[in-house]
Amino acid sequence: MKAKIEVDTGSKTPIYKQIVQSLQNMISIGQYHESEFIPSMNELANELNISKETVKKAYNILREKGIIESSHGKGFFVNYKSETKIKILFLFDKISTYKQVLFSSIVKDIGNISENTICLHNQDIDLFEYFINENLGHYDYYIITPHFPLKPEIQKRAVKILKKIPNRKLIILDHLIKGLSGNFGSAYQDFEHDIFEGLRQVVGDLTKFKKLNIISMPGSLYAPLIEKGIQKFCQEYQVKFEIQNNIEITKIQKHEAYFILNGQLDIELIELVKSARSKGCIIGKDIGIISYNESPINEIILDGLTVFSTNFRQMGELASKMIIEKKMKKIRCDFSLIKRNTF
Repeated sequence: MKAKIEVDTGSKTPIYKQIVQSLQNMISIGQYHESEFIPSMNELANELNISKETVKKAYNILREKGIIESSHGKGFFVNYKSETKIKILFLFDKISTYKQVLFSSIVKDIGNISENTICLHNQDIDLFEYFINENLGHYDYYIITPHFPLKPEIQKRAVKILKKIPNRKLIILDHLIKGLSGNFGSAYQDFEHDIFEGLRQVVGDLTKFKKLNIISMPGSLYAPLIEKGIQKFCQEYQVKFEIQNNIEITKIQKHEAYFILNGQLDIELIELVKSARSKGCIIGKDIGIISYNESPINEIILDGLTVFSTNFRQMGELASKMIIEKKMKKIRCDFSLIKRNTF
């Protein structure tokens, strides 16, 4: 089905200008092709409930630009073949399996109309500032994962750097950094709130375990926020829990559950499984294991690794939709338990 031309009657931008912008965007992303007819002035006026004169003004501007042309007795058609691709700078903290899912989800929708550049700031605020300063004004969109240590001075500096990017060009993914205001786009997870709500989904399953052990190793930026949400849940639902900063074989007990916060590093998961098996524990039966953040490999690990995760595919789809529709929104992504063999 052909996408509809849309206008916002509440916007300060005149309706005719919105029609011009909307059609230009639809043509640039291939929703209307060269030689294809667009709605007649009467059709569009009726569809949008606006005057024909407003549509006529918009079409005249588009014709003057050489974007559309008219054919006697047939109407207006696209006279322009877009060769200019949308330039996007992806400024990620690092590459991981779920970042690859995120990136693939975005380019699936806009890859044929975009020219993509990826830079990695590695959670280094100095490197991040360098990349922003060097690339300001060179891209149509800046898609950024602003993952940095939660120290107030670093977060404040990150906000100051991000404010250099025009709101209409900025899309923040994964973490909605506090203190950053404006009409930029964002598809994000709320670490503390999400894990609390996620655990509520499995409160019944947790009753078969004597205790919930949280394996929180150094290296996870948001472990303090996730731990806060876990503690709130366990206190409210009277679940016995313990936060552990290392894996000790003497602490591995049957009929207990283990939640690895930064299991994407693999080392913690390997050590936990080795320790459990050395004590004769059957994973998924004698002990439960949950990891954090979904990746394709989790369907195979241990015949299926249970994870809590935000929906990274959805996150990418939301970002691409903002670019295609040129409508910036702030949306918290779905977060849920993906239950498999280990829990």
